[in-house]
Amino acid sequence: MSRNSILVFVNAAHFFDHFFLLIFPTAALAIASAWAMSYADTLVLGTPLYVMFAVGTLPAGWLGDRVDRVILIILFFLGCGASSLMIALSTGSTLLSIGLGLLGLFAAIYHPVGIALVTDVGKRTGRALAVNGVSGNLGLAAAAVITALLADRFGWRSAFAVPGILSILIGAAMFASSRRRPDRTDTAGNVPKDARIPVDTRTQMIIFGVVCVAALFGGSIFNAVTISLPKFFDERLVAATGGLTWVGASTGLVFTIAAFAQLPVGELLDRFGAKPILSSLLAAQALLLLVLSQATGWFALVTALILVTSIFAAIPVTGWLIGHYIPTGLRSRIMSVEYVLSLGMASAIVPIISFMHRNGQGFDIQLVFLAVAAAIVFVAALWLPGRDNRTSGAQAEAAE
Repeated sequence: MSRNSILVFVNAAHFFDHFFLLIFPTAALAIASAWAMSYADTLVLGTPLYVMFAVGTLPAGWLGDRVDRVILIILFFLGCGASSLMIALSTGSTLLSIGLGLLGLFAAIYHPVGIALVTDVGKRTGRALAVNGVSGNLGLAAAAVITALLADRFGWRSAFAVPGILSILIGAAMFASSRRRPDRTDTAGNVPKDARIPVDTRTQMIIFGVVCVAALFGGSIFNAVTISLPKFFDERLVAATGGLTWVGASTGLVFTIAAFAQLPVGELLDRFGAKPILSSLLAAQALLLLVLSQATGWFALVTALILVTSIFAAIPVTGWLIGHYIPTGLRSRIMSVEYVLSLGMASAIVPIISFMHRNGQGFDIQLVFLAVAAAIVFVAALWLPGRDNRTSGAQAEAAE
């Protein structure tokens, strides 16, 4: 299997990963009606999906450094597809929850394994990570629309069955392709010694520290802004527009444009390295968050668009850092730690936002706190080595 073929399958896996995770929130509306349950009671049945998604991340990272990553992505497709079919065939809440838990467990494979695989086989790591990131964003955007269409026309079971069958077919195709690759690249971390350019331990520790800081504080910015943006527009745009329809359209516009911000950043990473890119994006985020804390009307919409674009643009940077500085045999584990920290912030940010709103601390205060978080990541980014001191991914790939 060629590098390009692997990347095509991995990009498809990223699309399906986000797609599978967002089927249930939309399908729950149809399930509640079909099973004569309240929406709140139905939504609770999805808890195993997100719990197992978080729990499975660390073991997936451990496996990703010991087992052929291509095989694990095949397992991702087959496991998610089979779990989705099990959900479609479930006859009660118990089987539904078990199926959702299995779906979360198999979905957890992707991020620590798939992104590490992209850094293994992508000749231009920044571009490969950017395209991969956009694929995931498209899965995020497509899930609600396709799920709603399928559930409305053919019932909620079809919303799980159709993508489940497609996932199994793609997994089977990837398996067949992998069996025909005589020039098979070892993607489990067993790179020949002459294919790895060593990086000193201090630099690796700096990279790990920056990745952790970015996951914690950058993750808090990403989750807080994406979760609260509709509410922000509701408060700051209603006076200018007078309707919730405009609020929804504005939020969709911002996310759609921002989804493609990773593409130019991927090119810039390959050209200039991570330090100037990450520090520039975080400085811009800190400033924009402060401005947005006081912005209203059309100015708030434009500022939010630029802010969210800069937030999405920073997504491939940590993957690029790991791919260029961390030996391939450690990448999946480092990425699993990063993702667990980010998931932790994702779970904590909702009650924090709720608590602040309940106590009268609105966006004028919340956005200032997020600006401080951006400043912390900015300071961490200043510790990154410059371009001349980084490990050359291109050199390493040439050696392979």
